[in-house]
Amino acid sequence: MVSKILQQKREPGESSAEEVSGSDVDMNSDNEDNETGSDDESASGSDSDSLDSQSARKRRRISPDPAILKHDSDDDVPVTKISVPSRIAAPSRIKASQQTPKSAPTLEELTGELPNSSVLAPVDQNTTFDQLGLKPWLVGSLQSMAIRRPTGIQKGCIPEILAGRDCIGGSRTGSGKTVAFAAPILQKWAEDPVGIYALILTPTRELALQIFEQIKAISSPLSLKPLLITGGTDMRPQALELAKRPHIVIATPGRLADHIRTSGEDTVIGLRRVKVVVLDEADRLLASGNAGSMLPAVSECLGALPPASERQTLLFTATVSPEVRALKDRPQTKGKQPVYICEIDSGNPLALPAGLHQTHLSLPVTHREHYLHMLLLTEGNKDKSVIIFCNRTVTADYLTHLFRILEHRVTALHSKLPQRQRTDNLARFRASAARILVATDVAARGLDIPEVGLVVNYDVPRDPDDYIHRVGRTARAGRKGDAVTLIGQRDVGLVKAIEERVGRQMDKWEEEGVNLETRVVKEALKIVGEAKREAWLEIEEGREVGGKRRRGMVKKTQQ
Repeated sequence: MVSKILQQKREPGESSAEEVSGSDVDMNSDNEDNETGSDDESASGSDSDSLDSQSARKRRRISPDPAILKHDSDDDVPVTKISVPSRIAAPSRIKASQQTPKSAPTLEELTGELPNSSVLAPVDQNTTFDQLGLKPWLVGSLQSMAIRRPTGIQKGCIPEILAGRDCIGGSRTGSGKTVAFAAPILQKWAEDPVGIYALILTPTRELALQIFEQIKAISSPLSLKPLLITGGTDMRPQALELAKRPHIVIATPGRLADHIRTSGEDTVIGLRRVKVVVLDEADRLLASGNAGSMLPAVSECLGALPPASERQTLLFTATVSPEVRALKDRPQTKGKQPVYICEIDSGNPLALPAGLHQTHLSLPVTHREHYLHMLLLTEGNKDKSVIIFCNRTVTADYLTHLFRILEHRVTALHSKLPQRQRTDNLARFRASAARILVATDVAARGLDIPEVGLVVNYDVPRDPDDYIHRVGRTARAGRKGDAVTLIGQRDVGLVKAIEERVGRQMDKWEEEGVNLETRVVKEALKIVGEAKREAWLEIEEGREVGGKRRRGMVKKTQQ
């Protein structure tokens, strides 16, 4: 059934959204012909009402005419105009106990009079990389990448890493954690360029590739040999390169553990002399107790390295989990300095970028695609680069087919795609060849795409920390960005948990001059309904996005 959201504004003479779209619309059902009902019926009751008016139709029709009121009023009271508010200002329905802020605080407020100005992790205008102990060649390399002043996490961690201390760094997304560990590692390697000097473990292939490219860019003045080891590619070339003793290895734990088990001692013997190990997104790597835990593979990788007393260990994350916090209380290793802990946001529970404006959009779950289609076409969003996050690969694949049929420039990123296609799709999105990236949580961590202006949670994440990482793909490095979470009837509890975790309520989504519900009823029900049936037909027939049949499906049909 269509939700109360579409029923509340129905009038006796109007056709409801349920009559227009048919009964019980099911995304997975084959019986969706009723979604293409007549638009004329739904339009007959609207007469001259504006599509984009934000007030209810009944309220607009019974509103008093300002001219009449002016005529009937006393001559001594100058009444020029009476405006009827189109919407009642009310607290968030998700968390009514607190007042919802209108928007995120500005950078000037956070760095000016507000007491918790450290939550932004801005660049320190009074500190330079030279003062942190970096060599001139490294400072010049960072400047060539437009990195001229250190952020809070960089200012806190770089001197301590150069001093050889183990480090735990916690800072919000987009605060420059990669440079915080890459710069001191490269400087220390340049002083003693031997063997496999450092191992960097990351939870996703895309993040590993990004760190690999950033290290190559920073080390361009030197003859550094980094090696990328991730799944989705042939192991044999990786094993041959690993045996040649590269200087820095960037890997996902699962594939590196495979090499340790199967590639032979001659291949992995270089790992026995690693001087520095980095766990980026440490909360994800050390998470335990679920089917997708990477902890066994991480433990196997660490078992092939020198003991903790003979190497430097660095952990970085945007969300400091209990597993990461537990490392603070471990006994001090004999002969080593105490672990240095740098949490830039420890004084404030707010883990979101200050330039992020997070909103929610309540809708009926049976019309989620219709609302999303119209949301992407509003004046405020039509020119933005958008990432749409889903909980399942099946949903991401379906939305990619759907939006391609609806003529959006869209591409996908999820675990069911071949690695080559994942890399190509991400490159297309970075180059703005595709405006929309439909992704699962493989794109939620670490990816730095500054052009992203909008993040949409098509599915509400089950873990509030996943929400933090998702919306952290926008509003990076002091920029502004928007995040919209689509909320169905059963998602209220999840949203409450997210609001409690981030310490900030979600505003109700609104855009001046736009009534999204009316646009959906007038414009989207028929065309999106037809596109949904076509998208599912393409998926059932094994066609790729764009209509080409997959090779495996061709062989299967020929047999």
